[in-house]
Amino acid sequence: MRIAGIMIPDEKRLDIALTYIYGIGRNNVKNVLTKAQVEPSKKVKSLSEEEQRRVQKSLEELKTEGDLKAEVAGNIKRLKEIGAYRGIRHSKNLPVRGQRTRSNARTKRGKRVTIGAIKKEMAQKMGLLETPTAPTGGRAK
Repeated sequence: MRIAGIMIPDEKRLDIALTYIYGIGRNNVKNVLTKAQVEPSKKVKSLSEEEQRRVQKSLEELKTEGDLKAEVAGNIKRLKEIGAYRGIRHSKNLPVRGQRTRSNARTKRGKRVTIGAIKKEMAQKMGLLETPTAPTGGRAK
């Protein structure tokens, strides 16, 4: 079964399979299935054509997949443009909702990058330091 451009797995129960659609969670599934008058415990492959049509009809009223993703992206873009705190956090790839960043936030910030001290010899090889000049044997006048 294909709904909203997504292939729904045939072997799963209908109430679980519908959650594969972006924007449809367990709560929305209950509402959709009661409106479509389809039993949630039915397998997807055992649905009749009429039941499939009723489920698709009740899903059309909800914002899913591309429309929902576009709306979320638009909201984030608006926050960035107006310079809101949440927009700044989005643009810096940091957690937006007040989570700590000192010890966690790995899923948002990515893999750790160790920034350590560089020894003088290594820094000279890399060209970060100037090479020391040999002192002259004369006295300062």
